[in-house]
Amino acid sequence: MTDIYDVVVLGSGAAGLTAAFTAAHGGAKVAIFEKNDKLGGTTAWSGGHLWVPNNGLPGSAAGDSEEEAMTYLLSLGRGVLDEHLARALVHNGRTMVEFLNEKAETEFFVTEEFPDYHPSNVGGRPGGGRTIEVAIFPFDELGEWADKVTMSPYLPPYLTMSESPLGATVPKPPSEEEIARRAIRQERGSGQGLVGRLLRANLREGVDLFLEHRAASFIVEAGRVIGVTLSTPDGEKRVLARKGVVLATGGFEWNDELKRTFLRGALTHPVSIPTNEGDGLIMAMKIGAALQNMREAWWSPVAALPEGMNSMNRMMINADRTRPRSIIVNKKGRRFTNEAASYNAIGGAFHQEEVTAFEYANLPSWLVFDHEYFRRFGSAGRQLASLAGEAPPWLVTADSLPELADKLGIPGDELVKTVDRWNENVRAKYDPDFHRGESAHDLWWGDPLAKGAIEGTLGEIDTAPYYALRLEIGSLGTKGGPKVDVDARVIDLDGNPIIGLYAAGNVSSPTGMAYAGAGGTLGPGMTAGYLAGTHVAQLEPALLDATLDAI
Repeated sequence: MTDIYDVVVLGSGAAGLTAAFTAAHGGAKVAIFEKNDKLGGTTAWSGGHLWVPNNGLPGSAAGDSEEEAMTYLLSLGRGVLDEHLARALVHNGRTMVEFLNEKAETEFFVTEEFPDYHPSNVGGRPGGGRTIEVAIFPFDELGEWADKVTMSPYLPPYLTMSESPLGATVPKPPSEEEIARRAIRQERGSGQGLVGRLLRANLREGVDLFLEHRAASFIVEAGRVIGVTLSTPDGEKRVLARKGVVLATGGFEWNDELKRTFLRGALTHPVSIPTNEGDGLIMAMKIGAALQNMREAWWSPVAALPEGMNSMNRMMINADRTRPRSIIVNKKGRRFTNEAASYNAIGGAFHQEEVTAFEYANLPSWLVFDHEYFRRFGSAGRQLASLAGEAPPWLVTADSLPELADKLGIPGDELVKTVDRWNENVRAKYDPDFHRGESAHDLWWGDPLAKGAIEGTLGEIDTAPYYALRLEIGSLGTKGGPKVDVDARVIDLDGNPIIGLYAAGNVSSPTGMAYAGAGGTLGPGMTAGYLAGTHVAQLEPALLDATLDAI
């Protein structure tokens, strides 16, 4: 027997869950099909932030407006950002937040003082107000689904972002007693909390959920998408959709062939969930979908860790590189970027070409720091106490800078010269080379005991022994996919909507090169999911009798 729904959603990250709930609340019979054996996608691994300008919540940016947000986004767009789509996302973001707070009990609140990623640009917000999150959520409310959400390899589930180094310069970790209290009801924060709240809303709305159902192809009749074929543990399955299908299958960062075909540069160490293999992209291409933003990803510096450190054997390097007494150098032993800039922007620095040698100028690169840094901050999220005072195996250690350079295979005289210049600039409290510490974003990170001060990110490297951490180019996900219109409908090569097909999230992110602020993935992705769910619920149903007869 063939299953029939009004709306089929492929993927169970925040964009898919938002689309499903919105459509179901609009009266549609909805099912979510997830490829993995757990729900939540990369969202469940994330910090759970959303970037939503003009969000209207208490503590939001005073005087913020759609026009100011668009001015800011366009300053980051470089002609790649689609202004019409960006305006639709900015215009509807507040409505999405209000809808989910009222109908899904998400309880979004503003993350205090978190600045935009490029706050010095026109329209940027140095004092924050555009990044929002949810509070901890008790998973015992999910019943049998409580254990069916994928767990993050990077963040303890019980932490909110404001309690972690990723979400606050001065983290406020819960006490052992509070952690024990949260364990009683499986209270989880960050991306876990966001997925938990959205999952609860979908279950209450009667949405059906299926795991280990990998979408394979669309069922198309008279140019309209009316269903999908799926690969399941029990064999191939066909599911029909009276109104439409929403693609929310994530990016293609785990598909080497698609990366070679589309991306602007190397992406060797993704930190997203490995099920992001471009399934939705391939399906959409097969039925003639136009594409957008294919060269871009949400870039990030990443360190490879020894096996067993976490399930991914890698870690995003964010706070580490912003702290005083550290710099990043390339294979010539030279600095090449503002180390405290946003992780996405630094991805561009890694892709700089050395045109004569025809190779990447800044890959590989290394985070270099001294023993005082190591004593204060540890490495890769591990504090010195947890490392028993010893340098961990992912660090290269030496008693002098020339010796460290020799171990790294870079020129020792250049590394010494680079550190000498850095120290001179630190004493002057000014980095004329890359302007580190001038942005509110730079001062958000760094040393939590010097929050907001230049000393929070500028500090001399002068205490042996010295350390180096090799950096690779990673990503939270790719951005490109099927091109959509302002209702999140996928369009074809002639610019016409493919009736019955929608896309939201990293499968189709129209923000160009821009990563506007913390939550710049989930905010636009969930807004697109809300637009897709709203539109598809109102769509005139297809007549499926002929298709049923054929099956």
